[in-house]
Amino acid sequence: MDTGAIRRRVALGMAVLSASGLLALAAPGNAQAASYCAGRKVKDLSFSTGVVHVYKHDGYVCAVTFPAKPSATRRSMSVGVQARGNRPVVDKGRYSHHAGPVTVHAGHRCVWITGSVGRGTVSSGWILC
Repeated sequence: MDTGAIRRRVALGMAVLSASGLLALAAPGNAQAASYCAGRKVKDLSFSTGVVHVYKHDGYVCAVTFPAKPSATRRSMSVGVQARGNRPVVDKGRYSHHAGPVTVHAGHRCVWITGSVGRGTVSSGWILC
């Protein structure tokens, strides 16, 4: 193999590594939640101290709460999903990274999503009807 071919291969390898690094930096929040919930993201519910990512797949709705500012210390967090006509499913506790995931079968029914980090809260009302 001549020197020109080696340089081209090294340049191609560097381009691929650079592109993958940029993609990883471009959407870290989506990558986090996607590893916890199956399906496609249908909504982000942002609030002062965090965000709830909501996913839907084959009639199931999944939600995960993340804090706005990551921290190593544990703090109060929660996430809840309720399909209309059913009781809410809630994950509540003291976490450092995230609350959830919480998954319920909603079928074609509306769902109500709640989330909190510390004193900040969010409540969606009936959505995804």
